[in-house]
Amino acid sequence: MHEYTSSARVWGLSCPGFPEEVSRARRWTRDILRGSPLAEDAELIVSELSANAILHTASGREAGGFHLAVAVTPQVVAVSVTDDGGTRTAPKIEHQDQEAEHGRGLGMVSALAHRVVVHDSDQGHTVTAELFAGPQQGGHPC
Repeated sequence: MHEYTSSARVWGLSCPGFPEEVSRARRWTRDILRGSPLAEDAELIVSELSANAILHTASGREAGGFHLAVAVTPQVVAVSVTDDGGTRTAPKIEHQDQEAEHGRGLGMVSALAHRVVVHDSDQGHTVTAELFAGPQQGGHPC
């Protein structure tokens, strides 16, 4: 491959931190991944990560927001949500009992994704979930 070409396609969407923006982020992801066998899982992951950003960080405060990125290659669909920070700790997977009402979201994301990476910075947290195309899917998620 030539050093200046790439088979990756990347989309970005910035959303205000309103709860109704979670459904917009889902629809946007669904539109990008239309026809992909990974679309439903990616959509669910985007929903969870966007909701977490609004509920648990400064993204849900007045003038807050979150940024969503979707990257697609023949082998991987990666979805990333970056929040506005405002918390002292980075998101982490917690193992909750069956009666818990909260705290299972990143565990669900981790179960759906092949890899989950959390990047912490002064500006906020970015959670990236990667879904790998399997051989039964022909190696082409989109």
